[in-house]
Amino acid sequence: MMKVAVIGCTHAGTAAIVNTAKLYPEAEITVYERNDNISFLSCGIALYVGGMVEDPQGLFYSSPQQLAELGVITKMRHEVISVDTTGKTLRARNLENGEELEDTFDKLIVTTGSWPVVPKFEGIGLDNILLSKNFNHSNTIIEKSKQANHIVVVGAGYIGVELVEAFQLNGKQVTLIDAEDRILSKYLDAEYTDKIEKSLQDHGIVLALGEKVVRFEGEGTVNKVVTDRGEYEADLVILCIGFRPNTVLLQGQVDMLDNGAIVVDEYMRTSTRDVYAAGDSCAIFYNPTGKAAYIPLATNAVRMGTLIARNLVAPTVKYMGTQGTSGIKIYEDNIAGTGLTEVAAKEAGIEAEAVMITDNYRPEFMPTHEEVMLKVVYEKGTRRILGAQIMSKVDLTQSINTISVCIQNSMKMEELAFVDFFFQPHYNKPWNFLNTAGLGALPEVPTIAKEGVLA
Repeated sequence: MMKVAVIGCTHAGTAAIVNTAKLYPEAEITVYERNDNISFLSCGIALYVGGMVEDPQGLFYSSPQQLAELGVITKMRHEVISVDTTGKTLRARNLENGEELEDTFDKLIVTTGSWPVVPKFEGIGLDNILLSKNFNHSNTIIEKSKQANHIVVVGAGYIGVELVEAFQLNGKQVTLIDAEDRILSKYLDAEYTDKIEKSLQDHGIVLALGEKVVRFEGEGTVNKVVTDRGEYEADLVILCIGFRPNTVLLQGQVDMLDNGAIVVDEYMRTSTRDVYAAGDSCAIFYNPTGKAAYIPLATNAVRMGTLIARNLVAPTVKYMGTQGTSGIKIYEDNIAGTGLTEVAAKEAGIEAEAVMITDNYRPEFMPTHEEVMLKVVYEKGTRRILGAQIMSKVDLTQSINTISVCIQNSMKMEELAFVDFFFQPHYNKPWNFLNTAGLGALPEVPTIAKEGVLA
């Protein structure tokens, strides 16, 4: 009988456990989870905080009971404190009573996820400075924000931007601080972030960009955030500075990137035999650059977790890598992106060009015909598609999934120009806007070398 131990149970862990239990009903599967809940969709925190999702149970897609029904032994509130990957043993501590236990395994699945980056700011220990990652965090944020008037969010990535919108809709005074000069700078180029920043400001949100937090001030409870360029009143601070892989347990036992992200092959195997990893604790293969990268997304996690189960006994289904495809809705704007931005391509040392189109997404004779902004980034020499970004008041975000497939398959701009998309006036124009972007970067036609060639 195969003994499988799983450490951590959010997106990747849940996917790995459920699929392993179904594929190998004879296996003995034990999961160790230090929280008192599993499978929380942290992507839904802002919706829950903003009141759009009233029943948080919908944000969980599994439970210890469901896993138990599959025959899985779930050890909740148990923290794994050491692992010996060679001897195939682990030690865990019961957080309720402090007791320790030892266990053995044939296969180890590491889905320990990530944890928010918390710099050692002066005053970080004051009350009402919170993180935003798990279910308990979201409940604390909701409770504390009821009494708060001035809320400061540090970090203008997806979670930070979604939270400031949620707080503003709840009638709070909100400030968003980030050391970068632009919000969402990892995901979108300036043509998009300029518009989104204006939208946030139009809704009364104060943007403090290009500012580094220096310290927090207050008597026991925070009342001010001081940056290198200003100070901001705050009775609640949420830190959304980014995430770091939670992989100290395996330090020195498997190959990792410099930031601690575990390196896995296309079958989710680490460098140590019978040890598999998935989700935010891992690096992924990033197709636009052809290199390993750290891109913590729920989509990557569930795919990788599912693949672990498929490849646990023998290599069966390969991971195709990722484009880091993601989307966000900010007020009326539907926004999505995939692959490299123009800025990121330059930073990766790739000579890139881009086509930017602004067009009505469907014929002007239709009663409404909202504008769509589409940018496609491609490699100059090869015209290979590297990335794309889209924004519109009408939801056209699914077309970014189409570009993701194009990048996955190393397609060129001229293929995007002439690929077969349907036309129907309700939905688009005879040239779909994706085609139009491709047409904007066709290769040059050779000139006639000598007279008389066409005679």
